[in-house]
Amino acid sequence: MRSIWNVVDKLSDETMAKVDAYMSQKIAAGKNNGCTLENAGVRREWGDMTIEQRSDFINATLCLMKAPSKAPKSQFPGARTRYDDFMAYHLTNAGSLHDTIGLFPAHKYFLLAYETALRNECGYKGYHPYMNYDRYTKDPKNSALFNGNATSMGGNGLPDPKYTGLRTGTGTIKPGGGGGCVVDGPFTEYTANIGPGAPVMNNVPRNPISNGTGYNPRCMRRDISVDAALGATADRAYNLLTKSKDINTFYNTLLTPPRNVSDPYNFGIHTAGHYISGGDPGGDPMVSPGDPIFYFHHASLDRLWWIWQMMDPEKRVNAQVTLGGRDAATRKLDLKWLAPDVIPVIEAHDGLGGFGGLFCHVYV
Repeated sequence: MRSIWNVVDKLSDETMAKVDAYMSQKIAAGKNNGCTLENAGVRREWGDMTIEQRSDFINATLCLMKAPSKAPKSQFPGARTRYDDFMAYHLTNAGSLHDTIGLFPAHKYFLLAYETALRNECGYKGYHPYMNYDRYTKDPKNSALFNGNATSMGGNGLPDPKYTGLRTGTGTIKPGGGGGCVVDGPFTEYTANIGPGAPVMNNVPRNPISNGTGYNPRCMRRDISVDAALGATADRAYNLLTKSKDINTFYNTLLTPPRNVSDPYNFGIHTAGHYISGGDPGGDPMVSPGDPIFYFHHASLDRLWWIWQMMDPEKRVNAQVTLGGRDAATRKLDLKWLAPDVIPVIEAHDGLGGFGGLFCHVYV
């Protein structure tokens, strides 16, 4: 059941009339590549999924955490599982994944590759959920996502008195009483096997290979922080969507909003989302896909980008960030061992028919 929690949800629903009109035009012009609103994959908020749907998703995630790696062993001797493969790619391609051209479309493709692995390799029938940040601003530890029961994505880490919080460009994200290993929920036996790359926690074991690709099994650590969640409240997301008149403003606001020393949570939704659970490997920007919450966060960012695009699809679907002087015209997205297709970056801008219909999703 779809729940309307905040102004962003309301804006998303209001935008659906424009989505309908946009898709009608694409279909009439024969440019929808087989994608329709009737056959599009539906990505939902975790709390709106049934218990059975959550269990199916968790079981598929556990399957990837046990399936054998497909990454080149010569390059990634530490990768043991298919789940590790995604960490490995992110570790060694962080630059292209996070530059001005790549951040949105490259992560859209990365998320799709992960979702496809869940579906094609582990039998998952649904689509990847997202996290509606505003639902986690008051009591994330007792939410359906983080409460530590069998149908959550695991709980907080054990208390670590040595962990004192994360410093951002505008302030400190105070610790949330965790910092140690996650011992509740379905992922207590999971080990992150590669990395770290740029650790943010105390005493993360060093990798035996300097570039982080060696075998380094360790528990998943978290520190679930209300402070971090307050950087991604609905009012911030709403302002991002309604005040960003062009893609460069949207990009800058999402990542690095103007400094405001009177607002300790003004560190951008992208940063906030990563540090709601923080920890290792989730808080490490190089190997953050090692915590399943990474994909919820980037599904949520993709949702925000999609809503912004659909507010004026004629002008915004193909709008490309031009900051930094990079040229996207010839840029390709190659996920190597994660996905078979090398695609033009612009094809990953269109979530409703891009690259011959490979991209075909809606967010509800």
